[in-house]
Amino acid sequence: MTVVERPTLAEVGASVPRKDGREKLSGQAQYVGDMEVAGMLHGKILRSPTAHAKITSIDTSAAQEMEGVAAVLTGDDLQDIEPYYGHAIKDRPIVALDRVRFAGEPVAAVAAVNEATAEAAMRAIEVEYEELPVLGTLEQALAADAQRLHDRRPKIGLFHGLGDLGEQQGNVCYRHTISAGDIDRVRKEAAITVEGTYTFPAVYQYAMETHATIAHYHGDGVTLWANCQHPFLVQAEIADLFGLQVGSVRIMVPYLGGGFGSKSYTKMEPLTVALARKAGRPVRIVNRVEESMVTTRRHGMRCWMRTTAGADGTLLTREVHFWLDTGAYADNGPRVTATAADAAPGPYRFEAADVQGYCVYCNTPPSGSYRAFGATHLQWIGESQVDEVARRAGLDPVRLRRRCLAVPGEPVRPDGTGKPLDADLVGDVEQAAAAVGWDEPRRPWRGRGVSVGLLAAGAHPVSRASVRLSSDGSVDVYVGTTELGQGPRTVMAQIAAEELGVSSGLVHVHGADTRFTPYDRSTGASRSTTVAGLAVKRAADAVAQRLRETAGEVWDVDPTLVDLVDGHAVFSGEEITFPDLIAKRFGFRGGEIIEGGEVRPTGGDTGSYAEGPHFWEVCVAGAEVEVDPDTGIIDVLRTATIADVGKAINPQLIERQDEGATLQGVGNALFEEMRLVDGLVTNDNLLEYRVPRVADLPKRMRSIIVENEDGPGPYGAKGCGEGAFAAVPAAIVCALADAGVPMQELPLTPERVWRRIQELSKSTP
Repeated sequence: MTVVERPTLAEVGASVPRKDGREKLSGQAQYVGDMEVAGMLHGKILRSPTAHAKITSIDTSAAQEMEGVAAVLTGDDLQDIEPYYGHAIKDRPIVALDRVRFAGEPVAAVAAVNEATAEAAMRAIEVEYEELPVLGTLEQALAADAQRLHDRRPKIGLFHGLGDLGEQQGNVCYRHTISAGDIDRVRKEAAITVEGTYTFPAVYQYAMETHATIAHYHGDGVTLWANCQHPFLVQAEIADLFGLQVGSVRIMVPYLGGGFGSKSYTKMEPLTVALARKAGRPVRIVNRVEESMVTTRRHGMRCWMRTTAGADGTLLTREVHFWLDTGAYADNGPRVTATAADAAPGPYRFEAADVQGYCVYCNTPPSGSYRAFGATHLQWIGESQVDEVARRAGLDPVRLRRRCLAVPGEPVRPDGTGKPLDADLVGDVEQAAAAVGWDEPRRPWRGRGVSVGLLAAGAHPVSRASVRLSSDGSVDVYVGTTELGQGPRTVMAQIAAEELGVSSGLVHVHGADTRFTPYDRSTGASRSTTVAGLAVKRAADAVAQRLRETAGEVWDVDPTLVDLVDGHAVFSGEEITFPDLIAKRFGFRGGEIIEGGEVRPTGGDTGSYAEGPHFWEVCVAGAEVEVDPDTGIIDVLRTATIADVGKAINPQLIERQDEGATLQGVGNALFEEMRLVDGLVTNDNLLEYRVPRVADLPKRMRSIIVENEDGPGPYGAKGCGEGAFAAVPAAIVCALADAGVPMQELPLTPERVWRRIQELSKSTP
């Protein structure tokens, strides 16, 4: 397949070459791909310097009088529209209305002819604040006397999907519970109890391309160029906010410079549209890194967990209470809470379980989606407790898992709801363990660990696609999945080519454009190949059926006897090219065959989270580490991840995704952490926020592909790319404990590990 590279939104700069060699200057016109954006302005956002305060006054007069300033937007400009958005809970204003709830919250925005003017005008705005108590930690937000950060009755967003919110309890915006069995009775039978409190930090997704949006508010509606992962959900939310018909909102998505969940749902689009509406001209806003860090991040968490077992290691109960810092606004916090609750028990046969998950408002930057959310939060905790049970029972950890893991067809959730297990977890764990030398002799300060978990994947299984076979034999695929580096355009081309019997080089997969590409619920939850890919397969298969029908008419044979091979219809030694076949179908050299395919949920209450997921993504990894007892530095020697994908449509893409997830998992495990002090991010740059580098790669890194053809996607496929992320930190934590240093706080920085080694040495007789 030929791929034509387009600039990302962040790359669309002040001067972009035209195809005719001339240039349009800043403030006159810009290009995104092949689309000209005439008269585009540059937008800048004035952000709150404080984490919690009432806004007592805003003076924009000096900014408005500056030459080149087209518009200054404040909360007063939002009185004629619905000013609050949020796909789960409508709690976030486009710009602050009465008070600010996190440091970095937009207070005003400026549109001007160039960036320098917009910057100067932004700095000319004067805002007076009345400081309020900052609830910068979970403990402060959950205190009995804590001020409620949101006084409005919560309004459910368009894509909540998690049932009735109920009455808000203090600063808890959402609660998710899973309960099964008689915990108190079963716990009394236990001979082994492992209990502890654990912490997981806020982490930034750090996609290479920051958030960027171009908005054009015009008489016919709104046109947006946005680097978003879910264009159709953003389209619906923009229409809802501004009182427009959904069809009058058009969103085009170029190649994205990464996402990892940071561009899920609605982020910068409402503010950019509101500013363009006031300016009367298209406006472009591009975040700096520090601005993206306060736009979205991964949830920080505090967790208490208790696991009990019999003397022989048989698992009996698991109790979990966890609290997620969702920041000042809910964003995707309710869904993260529900998914974390799913991950908390792990895929084990517990006789009783009780999980209580809380999504908590704090005066911190909003938290949203990040690759393998929920599972990454909880798997390392549950797996470290399973390993401790094994140690106390005198069992090999792999043997314990072999005994206690659920098997295919068994329930995953302790309460028996949802999809049964659709993977061979025991086989996966054994392969991961073998790949990191599980049975090799142990050495001092070296340890090996395995981890196993599941991630509720697939999101809502709704997707459409269309396939067009042109008269020249070329194929166009239209599907709403966005390309952000994971390779769906390549896979969609492969699927269409396979069904039609043509080379993938003849297939062109078009990017998401809500006016022309069919509906796709979202890009995330490892669903693109599984859900959108199945829609493409069905559309391509329908085109293939038309070709066979026409060939059957030409040869007067049963269409099912016709094969499609290398762009030809073939039967009993005869063949005809697709262009000739189309000419015969329509009676002249022209015409085309267009068909659609769809995926939709069937049966059950599709709005209930308990009825899902579409499939369980396997989160299995092994790791070998070495720790320096004098410095606390951890060296990751070997990792192995399991890509249990059902069917590997493109093995190289699977391996690259797992390698990227492994490196991100190493970062989350060893050093990534947003440092928040009184709600302020104090390390909002690459110098102080440590991301993985090439030197941090494990010495040996392996991705093992497992194909059991047991997925709901095309050819039995199911998604991948997130499971390794959840599994690798857990495997590293377990390996470190195997080396003699159990930990209950991430990341595993040298200082924390060294201090833990000192504590353990003092407590050892």
